[in-house]
Amino acid sequence: MSTPARQARQALGNRLRDIRKDARLTGRALAAEAGWHYSLVSKIENGVINISETHVRTWCRICAAAEQESDLVATVRSVETMFVEWRQLLRTGTKKRQQESVRFEAETNHFRVFEPFLIPGLLQTADYALTILSRFIEFQGLPNDVEEGVQARMERQQILYRGDRRFHMVFCEAALTIGVASPEVLAGQLDRLLALSSLPRVHLGIIPTRAEHRFLPLHGFWILDDREVLLETISAEVKLTQPQEINLYRRAFDRMAASAVYGKEVRTLVTRAIADLADEMF
Repeated sequence: MSTPARQARQALGNRLRDIRKDARLTGRALAAEAGWHYSLVSKIENGVINISETHVRTWCRICAAAEQESDLVATVRSVETMFVEWRQLLRTGTKKRQQESVRFEAETNHFRVFEPFLIPGLLQTADYALTILSRFIEFQGLPNDVEEGVQARMERQQILYRGDRRFHMVFCEAALTIGVASPEVLAGQLDRLLALSSLPRVHLGIIPTRAEHRFLPLHGFWILDDREVLLETISAEVKLTQPQEINLYRRAFDRMAASAVYGKEVRTLVTRAIADLADEMF
């Protein structure tokens, strides 16, 4: 079975093959110019082996592709850490992962967050987080440390009140009503959103259901400054550090943000959702 790291190496190899062909070089010619064994080029292009930054820099020099060097070097640095399966990352439970989030969030000054269907973790109430983490733990078959995980997530939220960080968070209106939590829990979460919407450092946007979506809400992602993008799949956490990919996600976020409403209109949407939940509960 092809592992995520192997898939990343293969994608890198494909890019390097294209660069070599654009330079009109055979694999043997490139290897000879670089002083490598002739088989190394084939192994690199087929993603069979890990390669170093030196390999990439030499490849770009010989193929006159200096403009692609920095992006390819970033790819090499991230190949082995790009995909981490949840069963590996959370093998001791969720608390450690929440604590790890504190570290990389502390290194970030500008957060851009998009979520299509969920309230972002930094804005969640304890009850909402408990519901989300409990379902995740059960589905993945992880050690059940949900109470510790929730506590760690709540501690993470102190970052909202410290320093001069900026938080631009956008999610779809569906997150206000989707049944991932009970009506009572969701109502408490929406009250929390109303309170947080007044924080000057939190720029909260909601994309109304019938608004023109200027990009497809395919999945959630976090952009941390301009250094990396984090996203989650069913099976793994994905970290992207290549400048080209970060630029794509920044463009996607900008389009999502342009589709959202802010300020008074956000509070109107949230208040309406609270009223609808009240009718449902009573």
